[in-house]
Amino acid sequence: METTAYTGSTLWPELVVNKIELTKPFEWLNKGWKDMRDAGRYSLMYGAGIVLISGLLTFVLLVTDSMFLLPFLVAGFFLIAPFLGIGLYQMSAHLERGETLKTCNALEAWKKNHTQISMISAGFIIMMQLWIASNYVLFSLLYEGISPPLDNFFVNVFLSEKGRTFAMASVVVGFFFAWCAYMISVITVPILIDRKIDGFTAIRLSIKSVLKNIPAMMLWAFLIVLITGLGLITYYIGLIVALPLMGHASWHAYRSLVPSA
Repeated sequence: METTAYTGSTLWPELVVNKIELTKPFEWLNKGWKDMRDAGRYSLMYGAGIVLISGLLTFVLLVTDSMFLLPFLVAGFFLIAPFLGIGLYQMSAHLERGETLKTCNALEAWKKNHTQISMISAGFIIMMQLWIASNYVLFSLLYEGISPPLDNFFVNVFLSEKGRTFAMASVVVGFFFAWCAYMISVITVPILIDRKIDGFTAIRLSIKSVLKNIPAMMLWAFLIVLITGLGLITYYIGLIVALPLMGHASWHAYRSLVPSA
């Protein structure tokens, strides 16, 4: 499948995005579920691979006595999730055209626009690192050493006076990073896979899609957090289904928000 040549303007006032109904995200989920069933083992294998990586990272935190970072690493997961779904977007693109799936498609998707996708992905990773670093700084300001003792982490962080200060500061910082990341990334990678377009134009299309459809896109953000969160609290097992579902649905979100070239 070839990428679509982009023939539209790159000027902000002339970037065209659709106005959608509030209930549109539920339609994306329905289409995503259908794609997941049609993709079969490829979709589930993709989800299982991400779960395996997540488990290994958690194990590294455990053996390095850095489990205090787990909640913030989980939050950072949402920042890089748009890139992690790259193969799922490509699967949905193939299914949309009635083409047969043969692989998990991540490498194929990256090759479509590898320079721009790599640049955007590096930006996601940097944003995640900034998020984790900001929490390191907050911990160092409130506690002696890098972190409170692991054996009474919850009491120190969430029930103490210092902990409440940290929690409030962390929520404010986290919301800022999360909202910025959501706006710039919600449909950016699917655009880069489907169209021969530069990363900055894709980001602006993503931002404009959110700003033009605030109620629907806030609902979509809530559904992403809810479904992915349910996968996380099942010790990552639920992510085997949750991640493919959200990835396929995100492709259909892009198709609804940005008109065909």
